Amino acid sequence: MRGRQPTNVGMIAIGFVFALVLDGPDCVGAKKISNTSSSSVDSTAQIEAINHHISQGWKDYEIKPSALATSGEWCRRVFLDVLGRIPSHQELKEFLANPSLEGKAKLVEQLLYEEKYSKDYVRNWTTLWTNILIGQNGGNEENSFISRQGMRHYLRQSFSVNKPYNRMVYELVTATGTTQPGIDNFNGATNFLVMKLEEKASQATAHTARIFLGLQVQCTQCHNHPFNDWKQSRFWEMNAFFRQTVALRRFEPGTRDIRYVELSDQDYGGEGGGDPEQAEVFYELRNGLLKSAYPVFVDGTEVSQSGFVTDVNRRQELGRLITSSPYTQEAIVNRMWSHFLGYGFTKPIDDMRPDNPPTHPELLTYLGEQLRLSGFDLKQLIRWIVLSRPYSLSSRINTSNAQDDPQLGETPKFSRFYLRQMRAEELYESLLVATQAHMTGKTDEDREAAKNRWLSQFTIAFGTDEGDETTTFNGTISQALTMFNGDLIRKATSDEKGGFLHTVAHSKVKPTKKIQHLFMAGLARQPTRQELKTANELFLLRAQEAEGDANWASIAALQDIWWAILNSNEFIINH
Repeated sequence: MRGRQPTNVGMIAIGFVFALVLDGPDCVGAKKISNTSSSSVDSTAQIEAINHHISQGWKDYEIKPSALATSGEWCRRVFLDVLGRIPSHQELKEFLANPSLEGKAKLVEQLLYEEKYSKDYVRNWTTLWTNILIGQNGGNEENSFISRQGMRHYLRQSFSVNKPYNRMVYELVTATGTTQPGIDNFNGATNFLVMKLEEKASQATAHTARIFLGLQVQCTQCHNHPFNDWKQSRFWEMNAFFRQTVALRRFEPGTRDIRYVELSDQDYGGEGGGDPEQAEVFYELRNGLLKSAYPVFVDGTEVSQSGFVTDVNRRQELGRLITSSPYTQEAIVNRMWSHFLGYGFTKPIDDMRPDNPPTHPELLTYLGEQLRLSGFDLKQLIRWIVLSRPYSLSSRINTSNAQDDPQLGETPKFSRFYLRQMRAEELYESLLVATQAHMTGKTDEDREAAKNRWLSQFTIAFGTDEGDETTTFNGTISQALTMFNGDLIRKATSDEKGGFLHTVAHSKVKPTKKIQHLFMAGLARQPTRQELKTANELFLLRAQEAEGDANWASIAALQDIWWAILNSNEFIINH
Protein backbone atom coordinates (compact mmCIF):
# COMPACT_ATOMS: atom_id res chain seq x y z
CA MET A 1 0.00 0.00 0.00
CA ARG A 2 3.02 2.30 0.43
CA GLY A 3 3.39 4.87 -2.35
CA ARG A 4 -0.24 4.53 -3.38
CA GLN A 5 -1.56 7.75 -4.91
CA PRO A 6 -4.89 9.18 -3.75
CA THR A 7 -7.66 8.31 -6.16
CA ASN A 8 -9.84 10.84 -7.98
CA VAL A 9 -11.48 12.84 -5.23
CA GLY A 10 -14.51 13.88 -7.25
CA MET A 11 -17.01 11.07 -6.78
CA ILE A 12 -16.22 10.50 -3.12
CA ALA A 13 -16.34 14.19 -2.24
CA ILE A 14 -19.33 15.10 -4.38
CA GLY A 15 -21.77 14.14 -1.66
CA PHE A 16 -19.92 16.46 0.67
CA VAL A 17 -20.62 19.37 -1.69
CA PHE A 18 -24.31 19.01 -0.97
CA ALA A 19 -23.60 19.00 2.75
CA LEU A 20 -22.02 22.43 2.50
CA VAL A 21 -24.61 25.09 3.21
CA LEU A 22 -24.54 28.85 2.99
CA ASP A 23 -25.92 29.33 6.49
CA GLY A 24 -22.78 29.31 8.58
CA PRO A 25 -22.80 30.30 12.24
CA ASP A 26 -23.98 33.84 12.90
CA CYS A 27 -21.60 36.43 14.23
CA VAL A 28 -21.70 36.62 18.00
CA GLY A 29 -21.96 40.04 19.57
CA ALA A 30 -22.12 41.97 16.31
CA LYS A 31 -22.19 45.73 16.83
CA LYS A 32 -23.48 48.61 14.77
CA ILE A 33 -20.90 49.65 12.22
CA SER A 34 -19.13 52.91 12.88
CA ASN A 35 -18.64 55.76 10.45
CA THR A 36 -15.05 56.37 11.44
CA SER A 37 -12.05 55.71 9.25
CA SER A 38 -8.40 55.48 10.16
CA SER A 39 -7.50 57.54 7.14
CA SER A 40 -6.25 61.10 7.46
CA VAL A 41 -9.20 61.98 5.23
CA ASP A 42 -12.36 62.06 7.33
CA SER A 43 -15.08 60.02 5.62
CA THR A 44 -17.63 60.25 8.42
CA ALA A 45 -20.04 62.59 6.63
CA GLN A 46 -20.17 60.55 3.43
CA ILE A 47 -20.67 57.22 5.24
CA GLU A 48 -23.37 58.74 7.44
CA ALA A 49 -25.12 60.09 4.34
CA ILE A 50 -25.16 56.63 2.77
CA ASN A 51 -26.52 55.10 5.96
CA HIS A 52 -29.17 57.82 6.31
CA HIS A 53 -30.52 57.65 2.76
CA ILE A 54 -30.58 53.86 2.59
CA SER A 55 -32.13 53.44 6.04
CA GLN A 56 -34.76 56.05 5.16
CA GLY A 57 -35.77 53.80 2.30
CA TRP A 58 -36.15 50.90 4.75
CA LYS A 59 -38.44 53.03 6.88
CA ASP A 60 -40.48 54.14 3.87
CA TYR A 61 -41.03 50.54 2.78
CA GLU A 62 -41.36 49.27 6.36
CA ILE A 63 -38.46 46.87 5.92
CA LYS A 64 -36.22 45.54 8.63
CA PRO A 65 -32.71 45.00 7.23
CA SER A 66 -30.79 41.79 7.67
CA ALA A 67 -28.36 41.43 10.55
CA LEU A 68 -24.71 42.30 10.06
CA ALA A 69 -22.52 39.85 8.20
CA THR A 70 -20.06 37.85 10.27
CA SER A 71 -16.54 39.23 10.50
CA GLY A 72 -15.28 36.45 8.24
CA GLU A 73 -17.97 37.11 5.62
CA TRP A 74 -17.23 40.83 5.59
CA CYS A 75 -13.48 40.25 5.30
CA ARG A 76 -13.89 37.79 2.43
CA ARG A 77 -16.32 40.18 0.72
CA VAL A 78 -14.09 43.23 0.90
CA PHE A 79 -11.05 41.30 -0.37
CA LEU A 80 -13.08 40.04 -3.34
CA ASP A 81 -14.52 43.43 -4.20
CA VAL A 82 -11.38 45.54 -3.69
CA LEU A 83 -8.62 43.12 -4.68
CA GLY A 84 -10.51 40.59 -6.81
CA ARG A 85 -9.57 37.59 -4.68
CA ILE A 86 -10.38 35.93 -1.38
CA PRO A 87 -8.07 36.57 1.58
CA SER A 88 -5.38 34.05 2.33
CA HIS A 89 -5.76 32.08 5.53
CA GLN A 90 -3.12 34.27 7.18
CA GLU A 91 -4.77 37.52 6.06
CA LEU A 92 -8.11 36.35 7.39
CA LYS A 93 -6.50 35.27 10.66
CA GLU A 94 -4.87 38.69 11.11
CA PHE A 95 -8.17 40.50 10.58
CA LEU A 96 -10.13 38.20 12.89
CA ALA A 97 -7.64 39.00 15.63
CA ASN A 98 -9.13 42.51 15.62
CA PRO A 99 -12.51 42.50 13.83
CA SER A 100 -13.67 45.67 15.56
CA LEU A 101 -15.05 48.69 13.76
CA GLU A 102 -11.61 50.25 13.91
CA GLY A 103 -10.15 47.00 12.59
CA LYS A 104 -12.45 47.15 9.58
CA ALA A 105 -11.41 50.70 8.81
CA LYS A 106 -7.76 49.73 9.22
CA LEU A 107 -8.12 46.79 6.84
CA VAL A 108 -9.76 49.01 4.19
CA GLU A 109 -6.87 51.46 4.47
CA GLN A 110 -4.40 48.62 4.06
CA LEU A 111 -6.14 47.23 0.99
CA LEU A 112 -6.30 50.66 -0.63
CA TYR A 113 -2.95 52.14 0.30
CA GLU A 114 -0.39 49.66 1.62
CA GLU A 115 2.33 48.57 -0.77
CA LYS A 116 1.84 44.85 -0.08
CA TYR A 117 -1.65 45.05 -1.59
CA SER A 118 -0.95 47.53 -4.37
CA LYS A 119 -0.21 44.91 -7.02
CA ASP A 120 -3.49 43.09 -6.36
CA TYR A 121 -5.44 46.37 -6.28
CA VAL A 122 -3.97 47.50 -9.61
CA ARG A 123 -4.47 44.06 -11.18
CA ASN A 124 -8.13 43.87 -10.15
CA TRP A 125 -9.16 47.32 -11.32
CA THR A 126 -7.08 47.02 -14.48
CA THR A 127 -8.97 43.81 -15.30
CA LEU A 128 -12.35 45.37 -14.52
CA TRP A 129 -11.75 48.44 -16.65
CA THR A 130 -10.12 46.54 -19.50
CA ASN A 131 -13.33 44.52 -19.78
CA ILE A 132 -15.48 47.66 -19.53
CA LEU A 133 -13.52 49.58 -22.18
CA ILE A 134 -12.68 46.92 -24.77
CA GLY A 135 -14.59 43.82 -23.65
CA GLN A 136 -13.43 40.49 -22.31
CA ASN A 137 -12.27 39.47 -25.77
CA GLY A 138 -10.97 42.82 -27.01
CA GLY A 139 -7.52 42.45 -28.53
CA ASN A 140 -7.75 38.67 -28.59
CA GLU A 141 -9.47 38.63 -31.98
CA GLU A 142 -7.46 37.60 -35.04
CA ASN A 143 -5.60 40.60 -36.52
CA SER A 144 -7.26 42.95 -34.05
CA PHE A 145 -6.78 46.72 -34.11
CA ILE A 146 -6.63 46.59 -30.32
CA SER A 147 -3.56 45.82 -28.26
CA ARG A 148 -4.94 44.34 -25.06
CA GLN A 149 -1.44 44.58 -23.62
CA GLY A 150 -1.37 48.29 -24.47
CA MET A 151 -4.78 48.90 -22.86
CA ARG A 152 -3.70 47.10 -19.69
CA HIS A 153 -0.41 49.00 -19.66
CA TYR A 154 -2.25 52.32 -19.60
CA LEU A 155 -4.71 51.21 -16.92
CA ARG A 156 -2.00 49.70 -14.71
CA GLN A 157 -0.12 52.96 -14.74
CA SER A 158 -3.31 54.91 -14.03
CA PHE A 159 -4.41 52.81 -11.06
CA SER A 160 -0.90 52.49 -9.65
CA VAL A 161 -0.76 56.26 -9.12
CA ASN A 162 -4.48 56.55 -8.24
CA LYS A 163 -5.03 58.84 -11.21
CA PRO A 164 -8.18 60.98 -10.75
CA TYR A 165 -11.07 59.41 -12.60
CA ASN A 166 -11.93 62.56 -14.57
CA ARG A 167 -8.35 62.75 -15.82
CA MET A 168 -8.48 59.13 -16.93
CA VAL A 169 -11.75 59.74 -18.79
CA TYR A 170 -10.31 62.78 -20.57
CA GLU A 171 -7.23 60.83 -21.63
CA LEU A 172 -9.29 57.92 -22.96
CA VAL A 173 -11.65 60.15 -24.95
CA THR A 174 -8.92 62.38 -26.44
CA ALA A 175 -6.04 59.90 -26.85
CA THR A 176 -3.72 60.02 -29.86
CA GLY A 177 -0.69 57.87 -30.57
CA THR A 178 0.11 54.23 -31.22
CA THR A 179 -1.57 51.24 -29.64
CA GLN A 180 1.31 48.83 -29.09
CA PRO A 181 3.95 49.04 -26.31
CA GLY A 182 7.45 49.44 -27.69
CA ILE A 183 6.31 51.49 -30.70
CA ASP A 184 7.19 55.18 -31.04
CA ASN A 185 4.49 57.54 -29.72
CA PHE A 186 2.88 54.69 -27.75
CA ASN A 187 -0.24 55.67 -25.82
CA GLY A 188 -2.19 52.73 -24.41
CA ALA A 189 -5.30 54.88 -23.96
CA THR A 190 -5.79 54.83 -27.75
CA ASN A 191 -7.00 51.25 -27.51
CA PHE A 192 -10.37 52.37 -26.17
CA LEU A 193 -11.45 54.03 -29.42
CA VAL A 194 -9.22 52.47 -32.05
CA MET A 195 -11.65 49.71 -33.05
CA LYS A 196 -14.82 51.78 -32.62
CA LEU A 197 -14.42 54.22 -35.52
CA GLU A 198 -15.80 52.12 -38.37
CA GLU A 199 -19.35 52.65 -39.63
CA LYS A 200 -19.15 56.41 -39.08
CA ALA A 201 -17.82 56.00 -35.52
CA SER A 202 -21.18 54.71 -34.29
CA GLN A 203 -19.57 52.47 -31.66
CA ALA A 204 -17.31 55.28 -30.46
CA THR A 205 -20.40 57.44 -29.98
CA ALA A 206 -22.45 54.79 -28.21
CA HIS A 207 -19.71 53.41 -25.95
CA THR A 208 -18.37 56.80 -24.89
CA ALA A 209 -21.83 58.02 -23.88
CA ARG A 210 -22.80 54.77 -22.19
CA ILE A 211 -19.59 54.15 -20.21
CA PHE A 212 -18.74 57.69 -19.11
CA LEU A 213 -22.11 59.45 -19.07
CA GLY A 214 -24.46 56.56 -18.30
CA LEU A 215 -26.53 57.48 -21.38
CA GLN A 216 -27.55 55.01 -24.05
CA VAL A 217 -27.73 57.42 -26.97
CA GLN A 218 -27.62 54.53 -29.44
CA CYS A 219 -31.37 54.26 -28.79
CA THR A 220 -31.76 57.38 -30.93
CA GLN A 221 -29.39 56.44 -33.74
CA CYS A 222 -32.21 55.48 -36.11
CA HIS A 223 -35.28 57.18 -34.62
CA ASN A 224 -36.54 59.42 -31.85
CA HIS A 225 -36.79 57.73 -28.46
CA PRO A 226 -40.31 56.29 -28.00
CA PHE A 227 -40.56 57.00 -24.24
CA ASN A 228 -38.91 60.39 -23.69
CA ASP A 229 -38.04 63.57 -25.55
CA TRP A 230 -34.65 62.38 -26.80
CA LYS A 231 -34.44 63.05 -30.53
CA GLN A 232 -32.52 61.26 -33.26
CA SER A 233 -30.38 64.36 -33.59
CA ARG A 234 -28.89 63.70 -30.13
CA PHE A 235 -26.95 60.66 -31.37
CA TRP A 236 -25.62 62.34 -34.49
CA GLU A 237 -24.68 65.56 -32.71
CA MET A 238 -22.63 63.44 -30.31
CA ASN A 239 -21.29 61.45 -33.24
CA ALA A 240 -19.98 64.62 -34.91
CA PHE A 241 -17.32 64.94 -32.19
CA PHE A 242 -15.53 61.84 -33.54
CA ARG A 243 -15.43 62.71 -37.24
CA GLN A 244 -11.93 64.22 -37.14
CA THR A 245 -10.54 60.99 -35.70
CA VAL A 246 -8.82 58.35 -37.85
CA ALA A 247 -7.20 55.01 -37.10
CA LEU A 248 -4.27 54.21 -39.42
CA ARG A 249 -3.20 50.56 -39.63
CA ARG A 250 0.49 49.70 -39.79
CA PHE A 251 1.33 46.21 -41.06
CA GLU A 252 4.15 43.78 -40.52
CA PRO A 253 6.53 44.13 -43.49
CA GLY A 254 5.37 42.09 -46.48
CA THR A 255 2.17 40.89 -44.78
CA ARG A 256 -1.39 41.98 -44.01
CA ASP A 257 -0.88 41.29 -40.32
CA ILE A 258 -1.50 44.40 -38.22
CA ARG A 259 1.56 45.39 -36.22
CA TYR A 260 -0.06 48.40 -34.56
CA VAL A 261 -2.60 51.14 -35.21
CA GLU A 262 -2.06 54.88 -34.89
CA LEU A 263 -4.91 57.10 -33.70
CA SER A 264 -4.83 60.73 -34.75
CA ASP A 265 -7.00 63.77 -35.47
CA GLN A 266 -7.22 65.18 -38.99
CA ASP A 267 -9.17 67.94 -40.67
CA TYR A 268 -12.72 66.87 -41.51
CA GLY A 269 -14.44 68.36 -44.55
CA GLY A 270 -17.97 67.27 -43.75
CA GLU A 271 -20.09 64.68 -45.53
CA GLY A 272 -21.52 67.21 -47.96
CA GLY A 273 -18.14 68.04 -49.46
CA GLY A 274 -18.84 71.73 -49.05
CA ASP A 275 -17.32 74.26 -46.67
CA PRO A 276 -14.99 72.61 -44.09
CA GLU A 277 -15.73 75.49 -41.74
CA GLN A 278 -19.20 73.99 -41.40
CA ALA A 279 -18.33 70.30 -41.40
CA GLU A 280 -21.61 68.46 -41.00
CA VAL A 281 -22.70 64.88 -40.69
CA PHE A 282 -25.88 63.60 -42.34
CA TYR A 283 -28.45 61.22 -40.92
CA GLU A 284 -31.66 59.87 -42.38
CA LEU A 285 -35.08 60.23 -40.85
CA ARG A 286 -37.58 57.39 -41.03
CA ASN A 287 -39.41 59.20 -43.83
CA GLY A 288 -36.23 59.20 -45.92
CA LEU A 289 -35.33 62.87 -45.46
CA LEU A 290 -31.68 63.76 -44.75
CA LYS A 291 -30.83 66.05 -41.85
CA SER A 292 -27.48 67.59 -40.91
CA ALA A 293 -25.88 67.64 -37.49
CA TYR A 294 -22.94 69.46 -35.90
CA PRO A 295 -21.13 68.72 -32.60
CA VAL A 296 -23.50 69.43 -29.72
CA PHE A 297 -23.07 67.88 -26.28
CA VAL A 298 -25.95 66.04 -24.62
CA ASP A 299 -26.71 69.04 -22.40
CA GLY A 300 -27.11 71.31 -25.45
CA THR A 301 -23.65 72.89 -25.38
CA GLU A 302 -22.47 73.64 -28.92
CA VAL A 303 -18.89 73.83 -30.16
CA SER A 304 -17.46 75.25 -33.36
CA GLN A 305 -18.85 73.70 -36.55
CA SER A 306 -15.44 73.92 -38.21
CA GLY A 307 -13.79 70.68 -39.27
CA PHE A 308 -10.28 72.18 -39.11
CA VAL A 309 -8.33 70.78 -36.15
CA THR A 310 -6.53 74.11 -35.81
CA ASP A 311 -9.91 75.77 -35.24
CA VAL A 312 -11.33 73.18 -32.86
CA ASN A 313 -10.22 69.75 -31.82
CA ARG A 314 -13.62 68.18 -31.41
CA ARG A 315 -12.54 65.26 -29.24
CA GLN A 316 -10.68 67.53 -26.85
CA GLU A 317 -13.81 69.64 -26.55
CA LEU A 318 -15.82 66.47 -25.93
CA GLY A 319 -13.39 65.36 -23.24
CA ARG A 320 -13.73 68.73 -21.52
CA LEU A 321 -17.51 68.63 -21.68
CA ILE A 322 -17.73 65.06 -20.40
CA THR A 323 -15.47 65.64 -17.41
CA SER A 324 -17.31 68.79 -16.41
CA SER A 325 -20.74 67.17 -16.71
CA PRO A 326 -22.69 65.99 -13.64
CA TYR A 327 -23.64 62.94 -15.70
CA THR A 328 -20.03 61.75 -15.40
CA GLN A 329 -19.80 61.87 -11.61
CA GLU A 330 -23.16 60.15 -11.19
CA ALA A 331 -22.40 57.53 -13.83
CA ILE A 332 -19.21 56.40 -12.08
CA VAL A 333 -20.88 56.45 -8.64
CA ASN A 334 -23.66 54.29 -10.06
CA ARG A 335 -21.13 51.88 -11.60
CA MET A 336 -19.06 51.61 -8.42
CA TRP A 337 -22.14 51.16 -6.23
CA SER A 338 -23.24 48.31 -8.48
CA HIS A 339 -19.82 46.69 -8.24
CA PHE A 340 -19.90 46.64 -4.44
CA LEU A 341 -23.63 46.19 -3.74
CA GLY A 342 -24.59 43.98 -6.68
CA TYR A 343 -27.06 46.46 -8.19
CA GLY A 344 -26.84 50.11 -9.11
CA PHE A 345 -29.31 52.90 -8.47
CA THR A 346 -30.59 52.32 -12.02
CA LYS A 347 -31.01 49.17 -14.04
CA PRO A 348 -29.07 48.86 -16.21
CA ILE A 349 -26.33 50.92 -14.61
CA ASP A 350 -25.43 52.66 -17.88
CA ASP A 351 -28.98 53.74 -18.74
CA MET A 352 -29.67 56.86 -16.69
CA ARG A 353 -32.26 58.31 -19.07
CA PRO A 354 -35.06 60.56 -17.78
CA ASP A 355 -37.67 57.79 -17.84
CA ASN A 356 -35.41 55.41 -15.85
CA PRO A 357 -35.09 57.27 -12.53
CA PRO A 358 -32.62 56.11 -9.85
CA THR A 359 -33.85 54.35 -6.73
CA HIS A 360 -32.11 56.83 -4.40
CA PRO A 361 -31.72 60.06 -6.42
CA GLU A 362 -30.63 62.27 -3.51
CA LEU A 363 -27.89 59.85 -2.50
CA LEU A 364 -26.67 59.45 -6.07
CA THR A 365 -26.47 63.21 -6.51
CA TYR A 366 -24.77 63.67 -3.14
CA LEU A 367 -22.11 61.02 -3.74
CA GLY A 368 -21.45 62.41 -7.20
CA GLU A 369 -20.89 65.88 -5.78
CA GLN A 370 -18.67 64.52 -3.02
CA LEU A 371 -16.61 62.56 -5.53
CA ARG A 372 -16.02 65.71 -7.56
CA LEU A 373 -15.04 67.59 -4.40
CA SER A 374 -12.56 64.81 -3.60
CA GLY A 375 -10.85 65.36 -6.94
CA PHE A 376 -12.48 62.24 -8.42
CA ASP A 377 -10.52 60.03 -6.04
CA LEU A 378 -11.99 56.56 -6.58
CA LYS A 379 -10.27 55.18 -3.48
CA GLN A 380 -12.24 57.59 -1.31
CA LEU A 381 -15.48 56.48 -2.98
CA ILE A 382 -14.54 52.85 -2.32
CA ARG A 383 -13.92 53.64 1.35
CA TRP A 384 -17.30 55.35 1.74
CA ILE A 385 -19.14 52.38 0.26
CA VAL A 386 -17.38 49.46 1.96
CA LEU A 387 -17.56 51.06 5.41
CA SER A 388 -21.27 51.83 5.06
CA ARG A 389 -24.01 49.86 6.77
CA PRO A 390 -25.69 48.42 3.65
CA TYR A 391 -22.38 46.90 2.55
CA SER A 392 -21.91 45.32 5.98
CA LEU A 393 -25.25 43.49 6.02
CA SER A 394 -25.63 39.74 5.86
CA SER A 395 -26.98 38.07 2.74
CA ARG A 396 -29.42 36.08 4.87
CA ILE A 397 -33.05 37.03 4.28
CA ASN A 398 -35.36 37.76 7.20
CA THR A 399 -39.16 37.70 7.28
CA SER A 400 -39.30 41.44 6.67
CA ASN A 401 -37.09 41.83 3.61
CA ALA A 402 -37.87 38.70 1.60
CA GLN A 403 -39.52 40.84 -1.09
CA ASP A 404 -36.39 42.94 -1.50
CA ASP A 405 -35.33 40.84 -4.47
CA PRO A 406 -34.21 42.66 -7.63
CA GLN A 407 -34.16 39.34 -9.50
CA LEU A 408 -37.95 39.36 -9.22
CA GLY A 409 -38.15 42.81 -10.77
CA GLU A 410 -38.25 44.72 -7.49
CA THR A 411 -36.21 47.91 -7.22
CA PRO A 412 -33.30 47.23 -4.85
CA LYS A 413 -33.70 48.52 -1.30
CA PHE A 414 -30.26 47.25 -0.21
CA SER A 415 -31.72 45.77 2.98
CA ARG A 416 -29.39 42.79 2.62
CA PHE A 417 -26.26 41.89 0.70
CA TYR A 418 -27.35 40.47 -2.64
CA LEU A 419 -25.71 37.16 -3.51
CA ARG A 420 -23.72 37.12 -6.72
CA GLN A 421 -21.39 34.68 -8.37
CA MET A 422 -17.74 35.57 -8.55
CA ARG A 423 -16.56 36.91 -11.85
CA ALA A 424 -14.42 34.41 -13.74
CA GLU A 425 -11.35 36.54 -13.02
CA GLU A 426 -12.14 36.58 -9.30
CA LEU A 427 -12.51 32.82 -9.19
CA TYR A 428 -9.22 32.36 -11.02
CA GLU A 429 -7.33 34.62 -8.64
CA SER A 430 -9.06 33.06 -5.63
CA LEU A 431 -8.00 29.60 -6.75
CA LEU A 432 -4.45 30.86 -7.07
CA VAL A 433 -4.64 32.02 -3.46
CA ALA A 434 -6.08 28.63 -2.49
CA THR A 435 -3.13 26.87 -4.13
CA GLN A 436 -0.61 29.57 -3.11
CA ALA A 437 0.31 29.74 -6.79
CA HIS A 438 0.18 33.54 -6.57
CA MET A 439 3.42 33.32 -4.60
CA THR A 440 5.39 31.87 -7.52
CA GLY A 441 8.16 33.82 -9.20
CA LYS A 442 6.37 34.18 -12.56
CA THR A 443 6.29 37.62 -14.15
CA ASP A 444 3.07 39.64 -14.30
CA GLU A 445 2.84 39.08 -18.06
CA ASP A 446 3.30 35.31 -17.69
CA ARG A 447 0.56 35.17 -15.07
CA GLU A 448 -1.70 37.33 -17.22
CA ALA A 449 -1.15 35.12 -20.26
CA ALA A 450 -2.01 32.00 -18.25
CA LYS A 451 -5.14 33.68 -16.92
CA ASN A 452 -6.24 34.78 -20.41
CA ARG A 453 -5.91 31.20 -21.65
CA TRP A 454 -8.12 30.01 -18.81
CA LEU A 455 -10.69 32.79 -19.27
CA SER A 456 -10.91 32.43 -23.06
CA GLN A 457 -12.88 29.19 -22.73
CA PHE A 458 -15.80 31.12 -21.20
CA THR A 459 -16.07 34.15 -23.52
CA ILE A 460 -18.15 34.28 -26.69
CA ALA A 461 -18.14 37.35 -28.97
CA PHE A 462 -21.35 37.93 -30.94
CA GLY A 463 -19.90 40.35 -33.50
CA THR A 464 -22.93 42.66 -33.37
CA ASP A 465 -22.91 46.37 -34.11
CA GLU A 466 -22.36 47.02 -30.41
CA GLY A 467 -19.55 44.45 -30.11
CA ASP A 468 -21.63 42.41 -27.67
CA GLU A 469 -20.15 39.53 -25.73
CA THR A 470 -21.49 36.86 -23.46
CA THR A 471 -19.88 34.45 -21.05
CA THR A 472 -20.58 30.82 -20.32
CA PHE A 473 -19.22 31.41 -16.81
CA ASN A 474 -22.69 31.30 -15.30
CA GLY A 475 -23.27 27.79 -14.01
CA THR A 476 -23.17 26.04 -17.38
CA ILE A 477 -21.92 22.51 -17.92
CA SER A 478 -18.60 23.78 -19.27
CA GLN A 479 -18.01 25.76 -16.10
CA ALA A 480 -18.99 22.83 -13.89
CA LEU A 481 -16.62 20.48 -15.72
CA THR A 482 -13.81 23.02 -15.50
CA MET A 483 -14.35 23.33 -11.77
CA PHE A 484 -14.72 19.59 -11.21
CA ASN A 485 -11.75 18.43 -13.27
CA GLY A 486 -9.82 21.46 -14.53
CA ASP A 487 -6.10 22.03 -14.09
CA LEU A 488 -6.58 24.66 -11.39
CA ILE A 489 -8.69 22.35 -9.26
CA ARG A 490 -6.29 19.46 -9.79
CA LYS A 491 -3.43 21.66 -8.68
CA ALA A 492 -5.41 22.99 -5.73
CA THR A 493 -6.16 19.47 -4.47
CA SER A 494 -2.74 17.99 -5.15
CA ASP A 495 -0.30 17.08 -2.40
CA GLU A 496 2.51 18.82 -4.25
CA LYS A 497 5.28 19.84 -1.89
CA GLY A 498 5.10 23.52 -1.00
CA GLY A 499 1.44 23.78 -1.95
CA PHE A 500 -1.33 24.84 0.38
CA LEU A 501 -2.84 21.40 0.87
CA HIS A 502 0.58 19.80 1.44
CA THR A 503 1.28 22.34 4.18
CA VAL A 504 -2.04 21.64 5.90
CA ALA A 505 -1.83 17.87 5.50
CA HIS A 506 1.66 17.61 6.97
CA SER A 507 1.09 20.01 9.86
CA LYS A 508 1.35 18.53 13.36
CA VAL A 509 -2.23 19.16 14.42
CA LYS A 510 -5.29 16.95 14.84
CA PRO A 511 -7.54 16.20 11.84
CA THR A 512 -10.30 18.43 13.25
CA LYS A 513 -7.92 21.40 13.23
CA LYS A 514 -6.94 20.64 9.64
CA ILE A 515 -10.59 20.53 8.61
CA GLN A 516 -11.23 23.84 10.33
CA HIS A 517 -8.19 25.30 8.57
CA LEU A 518 -9.61 24.34 5.17
CA PHE A 519 -13.00 25.85 5.93
CA MET A 520 -11.46 29.10 7.11
CA ALA A 521 -9.21 29.28 4.04
CA GLY A 522 -11.99 28.62 1.55
CA LEU A 523 -15.15 29.93 3.18
CA ALA A 524 -13.90 32.28 5.92
CA ARG A 525 -15.80 30.40 8.61
CA GLN A 526 -15.65 27.37 10.86
CA PRO A 527 -17.43 24.18 9.75
CA THR A 528 -20.85 23.48 11.23
CA ARG A 529 -21.37 20.40 13.38
CA GLN A 530 -22.91 18.53 10.45
CA GLU A 531 -20.07 19.48 8.13
CA LEU A 532 -17.50 18.41 10.71
CA LYS A 533 -19.34 15.11 11.20
CA THR A 534 -19.41 14.46 7.43
CA ALA A 535 -15.72 15.33 7.13
CA ASN A 536 -14.80 12.94 9.92
CA GLU A 537 -16.78 10.23 8.15
CA LEU A 538 -14.61 10.82 5.09
CA PHE A 539 -11.52 10.26 7.23
CA LEU A 540 -12.98 6.94 8.38
CA LEU A 541 -13.88 5.93 4.82
CA ARG A 542 -10.40 6.69 3.56
CA ALA A 543 -8.84 4.84 6.50
CA GLN A 544 -10.83 1.73 5.56
CA GLU A 545 -9.45 1.96 2.00
CA ALA A 546 -5.90 2.65 3.11
CA GLU A 547 -4.98 -0.84 4.32
CA GLY A 548 -2.93 0.59 7.15
CA ASP A 549 -1.42 3.55 5.32
CA ALA A 550 -2.58 6.29 7.71
CA ASN A 551 -0.63 9.03 5.93
CA TRP A 552 -2.29 8.27 2.58
CA ALA A 553 -5.72 8.13 4.24
CA SER A 554 -5.29 11.52 5.88
CA ILE A 555 -4.10 13.21 2.68
CA ALA A 556 -6.86 11.61 0.61
CA ALA A 557 -9.57 12.69 3.06
CA LEU A 558 -8.26 16.27 3.10
CA GLN A 559 -8.23 16.27 -0.70
CA ASP A 560 -11.86 15.18 -0.70
CA ILE A 561 -12.84 17.93 1.71
CA TRP A 562 -10.84 20.65 -0.06
CA TRP A 563 -12.25 19.61 -3.46
CA ALA A 564 -15.76 19.79 -2.03
CA ILE A 565 -15.18 23.23 -0.52
CA LEU A 566 -13.78 24.64 -3.77
CA ASN A 567 -16.72 23.22 -5.74
CA SER A 568 -19.38 24.40 -3.33
CA ASN A 569 -21.76 27.25 -4.16
CA GLU A 570 -20.55 29.01 -1.05
CA PHE A 571 -17.00 29.23 -2.39
CA ILE A 572 -17.97 30.54 -5.81
CA ILE A 573 -20.54 33.06 -4.52
CA ASN A 574 -19.73 36.46 -3.11
CA HIS A 575 -21.93 36.59 -0.04
